[in-house]
Amino acid sequence: MCKINTKMKIGNRILSTEKKAFVMGIVNATPDSFFEGSRGGIERALQLIEEGADIIDIGGESTRPGFTPVSVEDEIKRVVPLVKEIRKHSDIPISIDTTKLEVMKACMDYDVQIWNDVLALSGKKENACFVAKNNISVILMHNGEGDIEQVNKELCATIDFAFQNEIKKEQIIVDPGIGFGKTNEQSINIIKNTDKICNLEYPVLMALSRKRCIGEMTGRPAEQRLVGTVTANLISVQRGACMIRVHDVKETVDMLNVLKSLSR
Repeated sequence: MCKINTKMKIGNRILSTEKKAFVMGIVNATPDSFFEGSRGGIERALQLIEEGADIIDIGGESTRPGFTPVSVEDEIKRVVPLVKEIRKHSDIPISIDTTKLEVMKACMDYDVQIWNDVLALSGKKENACFVAKNNISVILMHNGEGDIEQVNKELCATIDFAFQNEIKKEQIIVDPGIGFGKTNEQSINIIKNTDKICNLEYPVLMALSRKRCIGEMTGRPAEQRLVGTVTANLISVQRGACMIRVHDVKETVDMLNVLKSLSR
């Protein structure tokens, strides 16, 4: 099982936490991300930092079902000024949620540590070589249908591709891709079996915040899925997830602090 460590290598840093998992706070510099509460700029980023986020994840293009694609130029205009502004206030590790190499390149002057790519580098050698050369961390997400066995098999193939292009094991974080091309039943089953993803022996990121599968279990719209999200993240962490990507940092940190206090 993936062990919860107090230290983890993120890019060129060693990140530490006293919590049971690292908390990645979501800032969407977009007008159309599925949860309106995640949209914002520097004010939202600073709020999440104050609430206890370990990492800030910035996205300039929505990945919701039916999203409108954004040009490289427009995505850079959304993301880079926000990254630059955060750096005026904090040295918190920053993750960039993008599928575009050009966007990552534009952010590198501001000490960005993580490429969070829902297409897992798109099988492109130039993307993998960029990660290897710049010694940043990369989140390799599974995108598509599949049960646990298929997800693990395809993640292993993606990891092999990374190795072939000189990305080191310590640079890799895996994400089973809750909600990306999966049925609600498949997503729920992955959450229940987080430990089987952890058997790959890589840090596991769970990104399930307010997603459709939470709505399936609670019968509630995205705006009312906070309790369901916190509960699902609790289960994921208990079953080995090392990092959780969330819209609601304060409540997530509270959950992790209670979990730590009650754990033996």
